[in-house]
Parts: sequence; C-alpha cells; structure tokens
Amino acid sequence: MDELLEQFLIEGRDLVAEANVALGVLADDPANARAIDSAFRATHTLKGSVGLFDMAPAERILHAAEDLLARARKAGTGLEIGDVPRLVATIDQVDRWIDALERSGALGADAAEVAERLLGNAPEQDAQPAAEAVPEDTASPWLLELQARHPDVLADSAAPLTAFRYAPDGDAFFRGEDPLALVATVPGLEALDLLPAGGAWPSPDDFEPFQCVMLIEGLSTAPAEALALAFRMVPGQVTLLPVEIDLPTTDAEESEGAFTAAATTVLRVEAHRVDRLADTVGELVVATNALALLAERADAVDTPLALGIRAAQADLERAVDAAARAVSAVRLVSLAPALRRLPRLVREIAASLGKQIAFTVTGAQSEVDKQIADGLFEPLLHLIRNAIDHGIEDAAARAAAGKPEAGSLTLAIAREAGDILVSLSDDGGGIDRARIRATAIARGLVSPEAADALSDAGILALIFAPGFSTAAAVTGVSGRGVGMDAVQAAIDRLRGRIEIDSLVGRGTRFTLRLPANAITTRLLVIEVAHDFYAVPFDQIAETVRVSGERLVPLGTGTACVLRERTVPVLSLAELLGSADSGTLPAKLLVTRAGGEPVALRVDGFHERMDAMVRPPSGLLAGMPLVGGTTVMGDGSVMLVLDMAELVA
Repeated sequence: MDELLEQFLIEGRDLVAEANVALGVLADDPANARAIDSAFRATHTLKGSVGLFDMAPAERILHAAEDLLARARKAGTGLEIGDVPRLVATIDQVDRWIDALERSGALGADAAEVAERLLGNAPEQDAQPAAEAVPEDTASPWLLELQARHPDVLADSAAPLTAFRYAPDGDAFFRGEDPLALVATVPGLEALDLLPAGGAWPSPDDFEPFQCVMLIEGLSTAPAEALALAFRMVPGQVTLLPVEIDLPTTDAEESEGAFTAAATTVLRVEAHRVDRLADTVGELVVATNALALLAERADAVDTPLALGIRAAQADLERAVDAAARAVSAVRLVSLAPALRRLPRLVREIAASLGKQIAFTVTGAQSEVDKQIADGLFEPLLHLIRNAIDHGIEDAAARAAAGKPEAGSLTLAIAREAGDILVSLSDDGGGIDRARIRATAIARGLVSPEAADALSDAGILALIFAPGFSTAAAVTGVSGRGVGMDAVQAAIDRLRGRIEIDSLVGRGTRFTLRLPANAITTRLLVIEVAHDFYAVPFDQIAETVRVSGERLVPLGTGTACVLRERTVPVLSLAELLGSADSGTLPAKLLVTRAGGEPVALRVDGFHERMDAMVRPPSGLLAGMPLVGGTTVMGDGSVMLVLDMAELVA
C-alpha cells in the first residue's frame, strides 16, 4: 500500500472518531461552542486530507459541512434543528468511503450520486473555485530572491534543499488555521522568511487583525515528499521547488552522523514481523525451561555445576522476561481504531428497528495487545445487535415503563490487574429468565430436569448455546439463531470470559474479561492416567483436594460440596478415554461450564509455567478437547486441553 495512503487511512479514521465525539456532544447541546470548534477542526482537516486523493465527492460534502459549522461559529448561536443529523450523515458517509478506499482503492460507482443526495439536504454554499497549482521552474523569481537572502545556508548545507512558498488564504484565521504553527512542523527547516503578501505590510491604521496578509518562504533539507505531507491540509496554497546546490564530499563517519541526526523517532514495522518477534520470545522461554532439566541432571554428578546452571537460568529468565515485556509493549495498540465504526453501526441498527439509542463509549484509548484489538470487534457487534434488538424496548414500551424515549447503551473499557474489562450496559427490559428457560427447553437445548437444576447464572448462560434465539421472526438484525454463540466462540479464541448481570425492567450488563498479554500463557501441568497435559490458568477456577467421604453419588454421577455449593465431579481420565485411578484423597480441578462450576478429577498437579501456546494444526486440528500445543524444555510437545469443550 502507498505510504501516503496508509497514513491517510490512519489519520482519516482518527479524525472521523474526533468528529463523532464532538457531534455526540452537539446532539445534546447544539450550542456547545467547544464541540462546534472541535467538529469544525476535524471536518476542515479531513477535507484537506481527502483532497490529496481521488475523493472529490467526499471533499464536496465535507466542504458543505465545514461551511455549516463555520457559520455556527461566527454567529455564536449554535446549530439549528436538523444540522447535527446532517453532519452525522456526512461523517458516516466519509467513514464508509475511507473503508471503500482501503478495500478497493475507489469510493464506488455511486459516490457522486450519494454526495448529491447529501448535498440536496444541505444549505446552499458559496461557490469557491478549487485552488490550482501554478507551474513554476527552478528559475522562478521568488526562488532566486530566497536563495539570495540565504547564501550561507546554501553554502553550508550538506544535503539537497527544497524551497517552499506558503501563501495562506486571507480567511485562514476564520477557519481555525495557524500558518506559523503549521510551518513549525516542517521537517529539516533551515531558513524562514515572513513576508507581506501584497509586497508591503499595511500601515497600522489599515491593518486588519482578522485578515491573513502574510507570505511564508523557506528552505528545508527534507525532500519534497516530506514537505508535501507537512502541508497536506493546504495543498493549493503551497509551491515546492528543488534547490540545485553542489554537495561537498564527506567521509563515511560524517555521512553516518548526518543520517543519524535526521532519523525519525518513529519506526513503522509490519505486523507479521512483530508477531515473528513474539514467536522468538516464546522459543526463548522454552530454552530457559530446558536449563531447569539440565540442572536436575547435573545434581547427580556435579552439584557446583548444577548451581551454576541455575544461576545462568535465573539470569536468562530475567532477560527473557524483559524481552517479553518489551515485545508486549510493541504489540500494544489503542482500541479506538477497532471501535470507531461502532457509533455508526449503532445508528444504522437503531434506525432499521425504529429506535432511538444514545450510545456512549469510555476508555476507547485503552491499549491492548494487537490480537485482542483485532478480535474484539466481532463479539462486540453481536452484543450490540442483541442489546438494541432484544434488550432496549421500543418507544411505546419505554414510555409505559416511565423511561426516556431514547435507550441508553454504554461501552466501557478499563484495566484490572492483568486483564482488560470490556463492559456493555443497556437500560432496557433485562433478561427474562423464565422465557430463556422455556425457549431452551422448547428448542431441545436442555431437558426440563436439567433446566430446573440450573442457577440464575446457568440460565443466563443458555443464551450462548448454538441455535438459541428468542426472536419470533427472522429480520436483518436477528432471529437466525446465531450471534450469542459466536460471541462465546470469539471470547474463547481470545482466552477470555464473559459474565452477565441483568435485572428485569432495569437493563443488562455484559462484561468481557480478556488477558492483557497474548504472547505467553500461564499453564498448569496436570497428570491424568500417567500422561501429562497442560491447562490454561484462565480456565481454572481453583484446585482442591477432598477426602473420599466428601464424594457422594448423585443420580448417575458423583458430586461434592465446595464452598457450600453442590458441584458435579467428572473423571478427566474417562473423558480422555482412559481408566480412572480412583486414588484418594481426590485431586479436583474446578472449571466452569455455562456459568456453573464443574470439578474434574485428576491424578496430580505439577509445575506452573509461562509458555507459548500454538493452535492445533495437522492431525491435531481435528481432535476434540485439544486447545493447542506447547513445547517443553526437553523438546517434547505437550497437549493443552480446552476445558470449555471438555465440560460442554
């Protein structure tokens, strides 16, 4: 992808998000001056950015939006009724076009028609001819005068120079532009001249403080491409020309020093290279674990050697931990880009269902591992669809319940210890547990006897069962029996957990608990029928040892009482196709199935370790109960069990 286009996609989406935040404030307070200023700046900058690409329809509708906001700023009376929805529609459409530009390199055949439709609802705008580039050559008079004013710069320069001439529009100040601040961002600036645009500065009596009358010329060691990027928001007001000079010969050391001084502090690296670096850290963890085995063998022949190996292992562990933290920091990305489409999707889903939704996002700038950021959008979209369709009532039902006409939907992201908490709350009708139970029985997802034994949490967890749906008809939003099971599958892939809190008539909150670190996984090694397996710590509620008398028959199985709750006990050996050893006291690994605790009987608990878990591939990809593999210190491969599938 072209570097300039890639930069635009990043900045364009940030500007869309900034405009959406401001418009969210204006929806409640159309006269909020700070929000109008923020929306104006974002729209103006976005208009300048799209002007660099083949996005004329986007530039037109953004120009109309900019004019509307500019009039509101000048009048000081705020926006009128209908202005905010018009602006929201404009930003949403630009957001779609940015996605289209990334996918196919074009806006689509109907872009001009869509723009006309949006402009047809917009107020009439003053026609302003687009700025045209004025062709100039290297013998341009202004360039010759600039060189004459700075002979020392030309003589001392160790790199080619680029000359620029920036003629700000007379109304630049009214549009919130700051020409001097913009010029301050020019890289490699060597000379700068501030000149009167009309050839002479106006007299103090004739000076108009709100009229921009300056002309800025300068010299830079940066190439023309870099200067074009710096002036990308005002392309029609800048002329760039190369300066031909004789470069002195320098030795290797001087050249290296000049390169280092000009190097940028930001390094853009392709994602797959960072992923490869993370894999290498995982391999270092395996190598570190191998030293522990060597130390055990050395104990039998040379104790001092064993002590030396353990000391080396401790040093290597510290270095690997530091490397893992550094790579984890590199993989951290803001959640904002992953969430930027949600406000628009909420509006579209709500409009299709005839509902009004006030959507609020907090903590969107939280940084998470790239794998979490990439995988979070899908489950959130399904949860939002569910909340708007099933959770939040229509206007008549809300009025009857004494609620505001517009439903409230809040997405909150926060960090808690080593986890990322993502909470989606609504003020809808809540989840009717009796209806959930009846629907699950009717669809054959659970027997009436099993449903009677479920706790409230277990009943709520039934909504994640494949094929579960309470929708009476299939619509464009729901009713096909998919969605919530996809949420559970996506959260499982991210090694997370999901919890539900709901009060009938008050609303529902879904809380996703996701690991902050996706490079290594904390594992517990267990023994089952003389074989060894690993279990992720985030799938373990607790481990306990119980005496034989605490295991009691229950129906066709076995149970025990843990923390004043009756918990079913399953034999992990039998689930894996082996014979249970029946040793006492029993060692139990407690996990959860559908929100309910389930105990698995094992033969022993062994070491805990941090390791990289690779997804199953080849023959293992088709094996049930296997969540992945990890390499041990002696080079052997250990299976990592999927507790959710084991007890499903």
